[in-house]
Amino acid sequence: MEFMDLAKARFSLRSYSDRDVEPEKLTKILEAGRIAPTAKNNQPQRIFVLQGDSIAKAVKASRCTFGAPVVLVICYDQNDAAVLPMNSVNFGFVDASIVITQMMLQATELGLGSCWVGLFDEKIIRETLDLPDNYVPVALLPLGYAADGATPSERHHERKPLAETVKYL
Repeated sequence: MEFMDLAKARFSLRSYSDRDVEPEKLTKILEAGRIAPTAKNNQPQRIFVLQGDSIAKAVKASRCTFGAPVVLVICYDQNDAAVLPMNSVNFGFVDASIVITQMMLQATELGLGSCWVGLFDEKIIRETLDLPDNYVPVALLPLGYAADGATPSERHHERKPLAETVKYL
């Protein structure tokens, strides 16, 4: 699949079938996250794979798991993340975002859907996963096969023209 076709095909899937994700596909998705570039190559991402009964831990924190058979909880370790010297900004959130993006695109290539979920109760995630204080949860990523009839939202293909978002100087 050409990259632009892959990028256009990916959408936020909010309705999953109960079909299990094959372990080899899940491994490929996790590998896509592992090889993602990070600031100073510090690789601060920490990913928790929830399947089966453990998905209830994510459901406690967010109703936005949409019945997916796999939910990844993506965090970063703020002690391992690069800190920008000019303003002391911890780059872990950016690094985790790159990891998530690569995993979503890999899932799409494999015929799976995903949805970046930022709407979750951080306190509940911290408690149910027993996260250390230095781990910062960034997103939940439900993964799985689309339920019959699942389609992108009506607004999925609405994009501003380049002239509104890009300036040549």
